[in-house]
Amino acid sequence: MPNRIPLFSLIIFLTLGGIIQPAFGQALLPHTPQVDTADLENKGLSLAEEAAQLAQFKQYDMALSRAKLATQLAPKNYRVWYLLGKLYLQNDEIDKGIESLQKSRTLEPKNPGIMFALGSANFQKKKYAEAVENLQAGLKLKPDVPGALFDLGNAYYMLRQFSNAIAQYEKAVATEKTFWPAINNIGLIKYEKGDVEGALRQWRSAVAIDQKAAEPLLAMAVALYTKGDREQGLKLGETALRLDNRYADIKFLKENLWGDRLLGDTQKFLETPRIKSTLVQLEEQNLSQP
Repeated sequence: MPNRIPLFSLIIFLTLGGIIQPAFGQALLPHTPQVDTADLENKGLSLAEEAAQLAQFKQYDMALSRAKLATQLAPKNYRVWYLLGKLYLQNDEIDKGIESLQKSRTLEPKNPGIMFALGSANFQKKKYAEAVENLQAGLKLKPDVPGALFDLGNAYYMLRQFSNAIAQYEKAVATEKTFWPAINNIGLIKYEKGDVEGALRQWRSAVAIDQKAAEPLLAMAVALYTKGDREQGLKLGETALRLDNRYADIKFLKENLWGDRLLGDTQKFLETPRIKSTLVQLEEQNLSQP
């Protein structure tokens, strides 16, 4: 396979043109190529734009390679580092993502989007205190962002600061009334604290906003079944799992912040003959699909 000249080297080579030989007797001086940094930065930004477009079509490997080159051509532009960081996170390369986002933050310390992305990355690394710090810093610059408030609530949740978590979830809902994930997570906290009726109210509210939201529907089903309303619980559980059978996976539920009490009750619920039969039917349907 022929060697390829890196684009950066190729640009410098083309910039040099021909090298004029020195006159006889003239001292040979080192030649310093004059690189048009503005032109290089424009090329970098163009590559970054291509990378963003490729990411929209989920072509992440191609997007990542262009974003890496963009940071070489435009190393002082915070946007290209931000894009590279986000692509690394999408590719589950969390450490590289954080490193790139930190470079972006150094170049543009007052950008809330960078803070929010760092908060999300640190949450994925289970560095919840750092996530809280990042998200709070971003919200000081741009308050009332529902997604960021929700992420902050989740970070407090993992730190078991439940009152703080609920306060952030409520702020998210106050900002965007249809933001049912925050309502759902208030239900998760209430269930873990033993307030089953309070949890059910939250999950009913979430389902009222989105009737196809499988998570609050299944949580409600488990709570009803556990407290004795078995027929209603089983019926709702079947509906929830038909909407999204990923919620039959305990690991997936744990990733969605379901607490120990709810997970234990869900495990028993999933072992009931009727729910097991439903899951078998769903598996057979999936296998029969081309």
